[in-house]
Amino acid sequence: MWSVPVPIPGNPLGYTLVYAIESPRGPVLVDAGWNHPDAWAALSGGLAALGLDVSTVSGVVVTHFHPDHAGLAGQVRQASGAWIAMHENDAALVRLMNEFAAREHAAFQTDMLRRAGAGPDEAAEAMGERPPPPALPDRELRDGDLVDLPGRKLRAVHTPGHTPGHICLHLEDADRLFTGDHVLPDITPHVGIYPYDREDVDPLGEFLDSLDRVRDLGPLDALPAHEWIFPDVAARAAEIRHHHEEKLERLRALLAQRPQPLTIWEVAAMMTWNRPWDELAPALRGMAAGEAAAHLRALEARGQVRRVAGVDAVRFHALDS
Repeated sequence: MWSVPVPIPGNPLGYTLVYAIESPRGPVLVDAGWNHPDAWAALSGGLAALGLDVSTVSGVVVTHFHPDHAGLAGQVRQASGAWIAMHENDAALVRLMNEFAAREHAAFQTDMLRRAGAGPDEAAEAMGERPPPPALPDRELRDGDLVDLPGRKLRAVHTPGHTPGHICLHLEDADRLFTGDHVLPDITPHVGIYPYDREDVDPLGEFLDSLDRVRDLGPLDALPAHEWIFPDVAARAAEIRHHHEEKLERLRALLAQRPQPLTIWEVAAMMTWNRPWDELAPALRGMAAGEAAAHLRALEARGQVRRVAGVDAVRFHALDS
């Protein structure tokens, strides 16, 4: 089993750790990296340095559909004939993305930002470019499924939150857990709602439940997709859960101090990020609003805040504790 750092051009994360697991049919990759010539050179060259040829890869299991994880899966398949597997929930999103025209995506973003309370200028600036959709998978996984890895036991553990179909992969014969973006050693993954004002999902609630599930697997060695390998994934999962519970309590208290309901955009501007709101790039403000929306929705599901439908934008206010 090896790891290959695959760069993410222009991204502060730096790289995605792609893992290669030996198999009699050829290596199986956990994730593949961003679809970019430099990333492809790093992946194929990194495998070659290990004595592996990308043309011998038998499969790519993707922890989730984001472009820094699934972007090169299609190119690996073209080079080797490998299968691509991901959770059925993310596979459904990939199919939707492939059917969604770019102009429809722009209209979707504009309307979503408007309903969140962003002004016209802010909405225009916050609209990020849509990366090309990842390749459609050949195989769809469900919770508990074993990945096609002869001689090993690599089991899918459904851990929604970062995406609806995010999976961790438990290498049961080695007491290791490939955590994707679900549990990272120093940072926490983005958990947002898109569109921001959806009422039928609770991604942060699902994320917290998924952290409990990972914690219950015990003190396994963690092999994340970013940063570095670390021990005792259970302890880190509990730490991340505590962080979000504190964040939820601060948000509830903040809303309780305000006499009038606030839009999602106003809430996002008041929350604490890794830099002040005024210093966040427009696209990062859009992501922050998605995360604010997920925290508001979690509080709403707990009966601690209530949404108020408005003509221009949805608003939220705190209920008595």
